[in-house]
Amino acid sequence: MNRSRVLLIVLAWLVTIVLVSSTLGREIYAGRSPGLGSFALVNFAGYLFFLVMPIEALVPIYEAEGHAAGTLIMLAVITGLAGQMIDYLIGRALSDRVLGYIGEKRFERFNTKIEKWGGWAILLFNFLPLSSPNMLLVAGMTRYNMLRAFAFSSLGLTGKYVMIIYIFDLTAWWTSRTP
Repeated sequence: MNRSRVLLIVLAWLVTIVLVSSTLGREIYAGRSPGLGSFALVNFAGYLFFLVMPIEALVPIYEAEGHAAGTLIMLAVITGLAGQMIDYLIGRALSDRVLGYIGEKRFERFNTKIEKWGGWAILLFNFLPLSSPNMLLVAGMTRYNMLRAFAFSSLGLTGKYVMIIYIFDLTAWWTSRTP
């Protein structure tokens, strides 16, 4: 690995550490319940392709702190889509460079596959805890239809967060029962 890659990885991790510790960490350290502002900020950052964060774990933590499930789902989807919009636009801005790098023939073959399966891939990557920001970056690079990309992304994110809340609530109910 060359120096610039190592530097970028270290920089991304530093940004992640500073972001989480200056929002969520500060609230917990001060003995306060984490607020929705810190949830929104960390969730938004987690959907930027160059930061790798297990943001799905935030939803049960914040729900356990007393925040309403519907509010968390809505905020997670909105901030996730905002982060993915940046990923998509960066991908779109880089598409000419990618075309020059891999060649037009390869790009067209790849683009044909994206046009055929891209929506389902975006839905799946957003529903499962996979790297959906990278998928939106690629969608931008291939100039996949923005409206379709974000429609599939919205469905996947909403389904994922509803499922997380459901599993968390079911687990909380199951463990709170008296034998």
